[in-house]
Amino acid sequence: MTTRSVQYTPRKLWLAAIKPPMYSVAVMPILVGSAAAYAETQVFKAGVFCTFALSAVLILAWENLSNDVFDSETGIDVNKAHSLVNLTRNKRMIFWISNLFLGVGIAGIVAIAIGQQDPTVLALILACCGLGYLYQGPPFRLGYQGLGEILCFLAFGPLGVGAAYYSQAQTWSWSSQLAGLIIGLTTTLVLFCSHFHQVEDDLAAGKRSPIVRMGTKRGAALIPWACASVFALIVFAVAADYFPLWTLLVLASVPPAVRLSQYVGQFHHVPEKVSNSKFIAIGFHFWSGVLLALGLLLPTGV
Repeated sequence: MTTRSVQYTPRKLWLAAIKPPMYSVAVMPILVGSAAAYAETQVFKAGVFCTFALSAVLILAWENLSNDVFDSETGIDVNKAHSLVNLTRNKRMIFWISNLFLGVGIAGIVAIAIGQQDPTVLALILACCGLGYLYQGPPFRLGYQGLGEILCFLAFGPLGVGAAYYSQAQTWSWSSQLAGLIIGLTTTLVLFCSHFHQVEDDLAAGKRSPIVRMGTKRGAALIPWACASVFALIVFAVAADYFPLWTLLVLASVPPAVRLSQYVGQFHHVPEKVSNSKFIAIGFHFWSGVLLALGLLLPTGV
């Protein structure tokens, strides 16, 4: 069974194509990295934060739109009704809109770098964009080799959170990198869960996603361990005095982690149901990230 089994109204098709909930994934590294910087330095540059967050959203929009363009070239999205290329039937337009988003997003990061007279943040975000292109862009298409999760982890985790931290503090810290590991893991879970419902289409297009390689049952069995590793990192960071005690608030996101694990465990082999798992994963990503940022800020009296 493939993605053609999922039925959408026209309105839902456009919402599925635009993916509004997905953009919390772009903002979360900025929120957590900036919170970590304020917790350690008591410095918060509101203009830099807002510019960075908007730029991150635009860059993720580039990633999503360009992925639709590149996937249309391999035939993997032939059954994906909510591909923007399939909806508009204008691949060239989607390609240039995606590049416009990238250009404006990078311009925001350039503005931050010029204002700080320091190219470090720009270099880090360009590295993230490079990883994003390697994921789906020709001739690399590393996502088709099952390496997308690694690229996602690096871009949204240590690099993304580290860049946000540096944009505020213009220095580095081990605590921000630990926070990057946590955000990287929860973001990667979102990507991992997006593969369960499209195994047949991936196989037909030659895409060897992790779920294609290991099967849906073994993939589902990994999710509780991935969620548990997030909580284990929090406990370690508190015990090692990298994070304040308040960050144990992240443990309040156990319910969405349990729901995700149970849902995928039950429906991993039912494409029309398991396709919703990525949104449950976004819920876990959102709440664990917000609670982490809150836990970092509470000791400062904010």
